[in-house]
Amino acid sequence: MATDTQPTAPGLTTPPADPEELLRRRPHRWIDHWQPEDKQFWDAIGARTARRNLTFSILSEHIGFSVWTIWSVLVLFMPEKTYGFSVSDKFLLTTTPAALGSLVRLPYTFAIAKFGGRNWTAVSALLLLIPSVLAVFLLKPGVSLNTLLVVTALAGVGGGNFASSMANINNFFPQRLKGRALGLNAGGGNIGVAAVQIVGAIVIATLGATTDPRVLLYIYIPLVVLVTAAAWTRMDNLTEATNDSGAMREVARRRHTWIISFLYIGTFGSFIGFGFAFGQVLAASGVKHPIYVVWLGAFVGSLIRPVGGALADRFGGSKVTLWNFAAMTVVAAGVLASSRSGSVPLFVAVFTVLFALTGVGNGSVYKMIPAIFHSEATTRISSADADPGAEAFQARRLASALVGVAGAIGAFGGVLVQIAFRQSFLSTGKGDAAYVAFIIFYAVCAGITWAVYVRSSENRLVGV
Repeated sequence: MATDTQPTAPGLTTPPADPEELLRRRPHRWIDHWQPEDKQFWDAIGARTARRNLTFSILSEHIGFSVWTIWSVLVLFMPEKTYGFSVSDKFLLTTTPAALGSLVRLPYTFAIAKFGGRNWTAVSALLLLIPSVLAVFLLKPGVSLNTLLVVTALAGVGGGNFASSMANINNFFPQRLKGRALGLNAGGGNIGVAAVQIVGAIVIATLGATTDPRVLLYIYIPLVVLVTAAAWTRMDNLTEATNDSGAMREVARRRHTWIISFLYIGTFGSFIGFGFAFGQVLAASGVKHPIYVVWLGAFVGSLIRPVGGALADRFGGSKVTLWNFAAMTVVAAGVLASSRSGSVPLFVAVFTVLFALTGVGNGSVYKMIPAIFHSEATTRISSADADPGAEAFQARRLASALVGVAGAIGAFGGVLVQIAFRQSFLSTGKGDAAYVAFIIFYAVCAGITWAVYVRSSENRLVGV
């Protein structure tokens, strides 16, 4: 059960000499008083503290995404003649981190409530050293596929950083700024996919396509250490986020949890699945050095994610999500057409647009999460004698829990995307069957968004 929230700070007619006093800090960077909806508190100290935590959260999540998806680059450094792995084998090597990454997201969300945001951010960053160091010792010609599958699976811990980071940052910002803050946090993390691919392209350009793939690991291991130290020394723990043992169970009983999670498969699941698979799709299509263009889609999709959150702040998450899924359906059909045309430049251009739409949808769907519980809380406050402070706290705890559930299920969509590609290439030698599946799925997501959240006033939560 959640404990009672701290009372809202009284109006600050005279700002305190040290605004830090408002936070009621304890040792080890614990904050006992956090009231982001109180404008005077926010202006005096809240905004500054939240932005600092957001900055280092983005860095930690960014490096997590890079380590999580690093195998999408490493497999491009592993020619079949040298390592003996086929196209389908390489799809397996990038499917296992996606699978474990989705599984660890739920416990990672719990970890924020158990250990605190700052503490767990540092620990989760440090855990990235395990798959990275193992790969340094084991990634050599002659290594067995089963051995590498274990190593690549362990890289999935980087996927958990997203869920804990989003749940943590959700607690720091007021409702009116959540869409933008969560969009920045997620976008800055997502761009880790493009970053590791860009670094891979630079390595090939400077050292050659036959260079040892472990060079990439030698670059990232020191970065992991630096990010861990930054999170430990600069972030904060919120006491209110730890006083909760039942939010996940409570949110699992709500139908909106499963609807939002399904929609998130279509947005984030597509983004991360494409991020893992796009290089191999290009390589299987005959592109000589796919690493030079593979980063473009993830880069655009990451940069535009905050735009999705900002649009949702302005027009409503459900409306932006609806139109985005409609656009994804059309553009996925364009990807299919460009694939059949045989034009690689056209295929890359249209696929990059699809990547961009996954980014917009990531931002808009995540904006819907706190908006749903905020709308429910507003309804209870207006129709009953409810405590606004307690209702706001309840909305935040449930939203953070749903962030973890949706993040885990959405990430599993990345596994489904790669399974679709692998099966399509095994059956037909190209990805067209997978594109047909994506078109159908996006159309279904658009229909569900319209029916549940947009169709009419009685079927729509106000403000979602």
